[in-house]
Amino acid sequence: MAVHLGRPLASPGSAVNPHLVLSSTFHQGGSTSYARDGSPTWEGFEALVGGLEGGTCITFSSGMGAVSAVVESLPIPGRVVVASDAYNGTRRLLADLAGRGRLRYRTVDLASSADVLSACAELVEAPGRPSGTDGAFGAGGLLWLESPTNPLLTIADISALANGAHELGMDVVVDSTFASPLGQRPLDLGADVVVHSATKILSGHSDVLIGAVVTRRGDVSEQVSRRRTLHGATPGSLESWLALRGARTLWVRQSKAAASAGVLAQMLLAHPQVLRVFYPGLRSHPGHEVALKQMSDFGTMVSFEVLGGAVAADALCAALRLLTVATSLGGVETLIERRSRWAGEEAIPPGLLRMSVGIEDVDDLWSDLSDGLLAAEKAGECSGKHPAPTVTPGS
Repeated sequence: MAVHLGRPLASPGSAVNPHLVLSSTFHQGGSTSYARDGSPTWEGFEALVGGLEGGTCITFSSGMGAVSAVVESLPIPGRVVVASDAYNGTRRLLADLAGRGRLRYRTVDLASSADVLSACAELVEAPGRPSGTDGAFGAGGLLWLESPTNPLLTIADISALANGAHELGMDVVVDSTFASPLGQRPLDLGADVVVHSATKILSGHSDVLIGAVVTRRGDVSEQVSRRRTLHGATPGSLESWLALRGARTLWVRQSKAAASAGVLAQMLLAHPQVLRVFYPGLRSHPGHEVALKQMSDFGTMVSFEVLGGAVAADALCAALRLLTVATSLGGVETLIERRSRWAGEEAIPPGLLRMSVGIEDVDDLWSDLSDGLLAAEKAGECSGKHPAPTVTPGS
């Protein structure tokens, strides 16, 4: 599907690939008159992502554009339950809207389905429910899931949580950026909406900003499309064309990177300089059994915490020659960064490194990481910040 969806109809002498349409306006009489409402170049990428997820796809200028369009579709005042370690851009958006009276939200640890549904029930029963919106998307509240979460790779039981939230009258959104449609299909598990920062593994080459919303609900598709037009978060034609080209190799890239991620997670787990490893493919991960049930692979992301805190983590990054020290994820190159350096990530352990595994040779990656871990050990000894190892869930 990733290879063939979104191509033009075949005819003798026709192009195999869709054209890059660089036009802001179109002749009257067709289905599209202005590029803010639609573009032929979007259609191929939307067909591909919608087909992979099993729904209708609407693309945006960025992942945050997609997130914002869904949240802005909620009636006022909106009610949202979200993971405490969800993507910080999502949490900052919710905090901003809550500060302006647009919505109220609660954070919760997604690892405990009971705690999540308890928080949902409390929010549903709280006074101030929007009136005159029965049946509208989000009228009864919204459960916003990530699985795996960013950056602690917590696994949410999407099916159980979707069923429980629906019984309470809430709708369910899953940010499935880390898994991709090849890793899991949240709509099949009961979610109402799936969101992707398609900048990441879907596009796969660290050269595009683009987002996507996928749903099987016509009312949600209509609302989200309206938000895109009114708020102007439309994807560019070149970005859409590049994203479609990148997505053609999704299976090859993801299968290679996920296999390498599993190998590196095991090696990190056995290394004396590593305190904890967060990867759902490890049997010791508290979400491993749920991941086995709902994921096709365990993903390309590995987070790990080193002894010595921020000093050691920074020393590890400085010693790397092959891995790329940069934010973002999902590219063909392996990316790594210390997450607590970012505002809004203060709750993340200072020595935690988030690694997006690429398609380089896994032995080369481990050789580079080993050099970095040696540098981290030396930095930790010099700084005197070398805490005793602790055993916690997920290690």
